[in-house]
Amino acid sequence: MKIDEAIECLEKKILDPSQGLPEDVFYFASRITPLVNVDLLIKDKQNRTLLTWREDSFGPPGWHVPGGIIRYKERLEDRIKAVANSELGCEVEFDSAPLAINELILDRKTRGHFISLLYNCRLLTPLDEKIKCCNPESPGSNEWQWHDFCPANLIPVHDDIYREFI
Repeated sequence: MKIDEAIECLEKKILDPSQGLPEDVFYFASRITPLVNVDLLIKDKQNRTLLTWREDSFGPPGWHVPGGIIRYKERLEDRIKAVANSELGCEVEFDSAPLAINELILDRKTRGHFISLLYNCRLLTPLDEKIKCCNPESPGSNEWQWHDFCPANLIPVHDDIYREFI
């Protein structure tokens, strides 16, 4: 198969790239280009940091700063709002400039290169209490919890770049 035929075949699988890609196409794209993502730093009045629990096949389970990968033709502001809604069940406001910009090149083939933008955010609406972590010793996937300090089981990539903010 010629490369132009292969590209045409891929494009037929992608209905609307602004709505996300089919998983296999997304993973392929992540093997050939960096991904750009936003991360949300949210603090409360006690200076605690809001983290969510992540369990996936790309690293060890652990706490992480809520975040998400920007879709094709999606504005940064829209991805920040989407992350707040999907991971925390709330709305946020955020500073216009990122607190930090980090390039991450990881020792893995798929999802191995990121440009991460950390935004300072503030809650506008309450967090979804249905996804609050009730058992810190055994958190469930995608549950949230406030943290007084950087937890020992913060995912390693966030430990490297965000410890000073937590």
